[in-house]
Amino acid sequence: MSPDMILQVKDVSKRFGGLQALTDVTFDLPEGQILGLIGPNGAGKTTLFNVINGVYPPTRGQVVFRGEDVTGRPSYEIARRGLARAHQVVRPLAELTVRENVMVGACFGREHHHLRPAAQLADAALTQVGLIDRADLPAGSLTVAMKKRLEMARALAAKPYLLLLDEVLAGLNPSEIASMMETVRAIRDQGVTILMIEHVMQAIMSISDRILVLDYGILIATGPPEEVANNPQVIEAYLGDPKMTAQLLAE
Repeated sequence: MSPDMILQVKDVSKRFGGLQALTDVTFDLPEGQILGLIGPNGAGKTTLFNVINGVYPPTRGQVVFRGEDVTGRPSYEIARRGLARAHQVVRPLAELTVRENVMVGACFGREHHHLRPAAQLADAALTQVGLIDRADLPAGSLTVAMKKRLEMARALAAKPYLLLLDEVLAGLNPSEIASMMETVRAIRDQGVTILMIEHVMQAIMSISDRILVLDYGILIATGPPEEVANNPQVIEAYLGDPKMTAQLLAE
């Protein structure tokens, strides 16, 4: 593995009974990049995340993280190695405080902290995502946008080398999307590599260094955003009208 590659996915396939969810997906992710993952609903994006972070073992293929074969290892072991994830459907521990929710990430993440240093890490992560003023509130009292930030703070408190973001912009209004984009860029600028699933095309095209496109579990395109957005196969499978694609890239 090249020394700057933090993640390699090699010929990964996943079958659920008669459903072939992923077929021979292969890509590399260099350290320090933001890699966008797009595709129609049901294309296999979240399944791919689940294979990478150990929720599902692949039917075949290999996942290499920081030079180590982690194929089929459970999620908690992969988290301890420095891979964290923010989920699409946010389910905080509603009766715990915002700070206590984030402490969970610090306690069970890469550095496996005890409670006092976990609280300090939690406050640092909450400051980073703009929630420190709500640290003592019940997590269940937060708005949807704030819960998205809480999910990200919990992942950051795990001190990851690689962060998987699953539709963190879903359900947000334009100003909330812009604010979250700034947060994602700041996280990358602090040395965390990011792989993110997103359906907000203007956002994912503007923030990503490279784009992967899945369709029916097959990787149909990979490359810089402009190249992918002008790929005829991608337009047909996902983006639609070429004129709309050109407008998207111009914005």
